[in-house]
Amino acid sequence: MSTRILRAIGLMSGTSLDGIDAALIETDGLAQVRTGPWLTVPYDETMRTQLRGVAGGRGDVSAADWSFTMALSAAAAKLREQHRIDHVDVIGSHGHTILHRPRDGNTWQIGNGKLLAELAHVDVVCDFRANDVANGGEGAPLAPLFHAALAANLPRPLAVLNIGGVANVTWIGERPDDILAFDTGPGNALIDDWSLRHTGKPIDQDGALARQGNIDGPAIENFLAHPYFSRRPPKSLDRDEFAQFAPEGLSAADGAATLAAMTVAAVKRAADYFPAPATRWLVTGGGRHNPVLMSGLERALGVSVAPVENVGWQGDALEAQAFAYLAVRSLAGLPLSLPATTGVSRPMAGGRLFRAG
Repeated sequence: MSTRILRAIGLMSGTSLDGIDAALIETDGLAQVRTGPWLTVPYDETMRTQLRGVAGGRGDVSAADWSFTMALSAAAAKLREQHRIDHVDVIGSHGHTILHRPRDGNTWQIGNGKLLAELAHVDVVCDFRANDVANGGEGAPLAPLFHAALAANLPRPLAVLNIGGVANVTWIGERPDDILAFDTGPGNALIDDWSLRHTGKPIDQDGALARQGNIDGPAIENFLAHPYFSRRPPKSLDRDEFAQFAPEGLSAADGAATLAAMTVAAVKRAADYFPAPATRWLVTGGGRHNPVLMSGLERALGVSVAPVENVGWQGDALEAQAFAYLAVRSLAGLPLSLPATTGVSRPMAGGRLFRAG
């Protein structure tokens, strides 16, 4: 098993429809992590429409897979060109999740690893979730081991909350092996879909719409009655698991405010499952840019809630960095997930390697 330091690029799209994050790190896949340059390549409307059209595994998946892989290649090339990165050992490509139903043994991320390796002239590790799901795990979240590596010198218990399309949390306890991770509920997905439908804009920028609205209390109560919230973690979600809770009969502002409150309420409920209360929450993902979410979380949780930049992490790059880290772990045969992070039967290696052409 090799644990030498490698230079890796991570590519992340996940369930969001914002764009592709690309980030360079140098790591041994263990405790040594040196972060480097990163960038985000926003989707154009054609790509966004294509990805939205294959959600749930519907539509022309083959065409979307090809277009998305070309976008991945372009993002990696742009990062290397802009920052004059000559040598890269491996690319860790998460892909774009179009279906995630682990209880049915099914998780599906598009992004052709073989084609990407040929286009980028770099070995590619992809398909990170399949082995976990095949062995009884939820297949998500997979960033917790990276979070724990970064947080090694921070006061704990600590919670790292990622608000992407779906929100997930990593709880890190005082001992190195104290870790728990799971999806908390919807993140930005329902808010983004609502904003697009009612304003034509793909996101509620800076929470401007939600800030003007009033929360529908009965809708929140109905939302929290969903059986997902009574399931003990680890557990995970599909992006559209809570689509039926999109408000009806509300104004654009009231609907946005209510959906933001749902995200907050789900996180507050998630904290009930922690082995010990987190004394601090660090937030990554696009949701940390939404002041309505951030202020709502601080009120609900009653402790410090701050963006990960407050401890020197790069929030817009963090998930991409995580899959660069996991790619190196995959090459070394190290576990990508644990029973306490995905519910898998034992510490589980994974990922599929495609050699450069």
